[in-house]
Amino acid sequence: MIERNSYLNELIDRRGNGLVKVITGIRRCGKSYLLFNIYHKYLNSIGVDDSQIIEVALDDDENAMYRDPLKLGEYVRGRMTDRDKTYYIFLDEIQKVSTVKNPYVNDPNQKIGFVDVVLGLMKKPNADVYVTGSNSRMLSSDILTEFRGRGDEIRVYPLSFAEYHAAYEGDKRQAWRDYYVYGGMPFILRLKDHQAKSRYLAGLFDNIYLSDVLERNRIADRAVLDDILDIVSSAVGSLTNPSKIADTFKSVKKLNITDDTVAKYLGYFADAFLISKARRYDIKGRKYIGSPFKYYYTDIGLRNARLNFRQTEENHIMENIIYNELIYRGYSVDVGTVEYNYSDGNGGNRKTRLEVDFVANEGSRRYYIQSALTVGEEGKRLQEVRPFARIPDSFKKIVVVKDDIIPWHDEQGVLYIGIEQFLLDASAIEL
Repeated sequence: MIERNSYLNELIDRRGNGLVKVITGIRRCGKSYLLFNIYHKYLNSIGVDDSQIIEVALDDDENAMYRDPLKLGEYVRGRMTDRDKTYYIFLDEIQKVSTVKNPYVNDPNQKIGFVDVVLGLMKKPNADVYVTGSNSRMLSSDILTEFRGRGDEIRVYPLSFAEYHAAYEGDKRQAWRDYYVYGGMPFILRLKDHQAKSRYLAGLFDNIYLSDVLERNRIADRAVLDDILDIVSSAVGSLTNPSKIADTFKSVKKLNITDDTVAKYLGYFADAFLISKARRYDIKGRKYIGSPFKYYYTDIGLRNARLNFRQTEENHIMENIIYNELIYRGYSVDVGTVEYNYSDGNGGNRKTRLEVDFVANEGSRRYYIQSALTVGEEGKRLQEVRPFARIPDSFKKIVVVKDDIIPWHDEQGVLYIGIEQFLLDASAIEL
């Protein structure tokens, strides 16, 4: 069993808190396994009988009838036969539940959907409700409003490198090389060769994620969608925005695509949890800057599969993995910029912006992090730390490198650490 202790602890901490636990994340990242296997096993270990755990996998054709919200509510209540026992209700892929007309009133505008079912179940004092969903729109502000402040989100991601490494069979030294190519979708660990892994990831992309986006957003022509996805995949770790992508269409594809259309399609990918957007933050000015942004893949293996494993350059891939790791650890993550004034040598002054790969914040803690393949050459090292010297605060500054090195600090206190140690030991950044 793959251990996902951070998520299990979140579920344990929120058990019986009076809120509906809404578990979200990209499809096939392990949400169902977390509930139906890991959490189920934990509940058994503390004395909860299987009869008290009501599981409905709504993406299973055997449960198609329960996509009717009225039948779903009726079924769950029928299983809750003892008022003196707590029932744990797991509704998997809740967005599969349809919205139907209320058959008890004449008003055709009166509808019943999954929100009504969940709120109804939560009124029972012996019900503890958990739902999973793969579409971020199910947690839009409108739906959160309908939950009336009783929704508690737990976001699940593909396997972190530490989780992948712990479950990896074989030479652990190979784990990193496999991870940065194939990513952390849990089923990848069962597959042994490149062809099987690449077919699996490509199948996920075409048959599940893209199909979901096309169906959910009623897109008839997928050509533009495909092209935008390819551009974003190639531009991981690079600054871009809808306007730049639209310009690429005009110059390369000879197509006029509006900025709004590009932004809309990028929103579709984010809604499917395929990508995330990192905003730029002016460190000195303490404010956010407008576009361009950086886009990162939720799973690097999916990104590589999208490009047929043709662009597996470690610098951008490593940056994407570090971004995902920071998000996984609970930080809010931005791309940092520092304005730098300098003399042009002719008596004039010039301004430029230096980039910090990541500004990671959690409460009062902040870290400035650079991703670098190597700092073996002094010139390369100085280039990486150049922005740090112009940051007017004392928060921790870190350079993560590809090489397996003994962590060390330079004279300015900057920490240098290898990527594997950074990913495997969350406390290492405090060295």
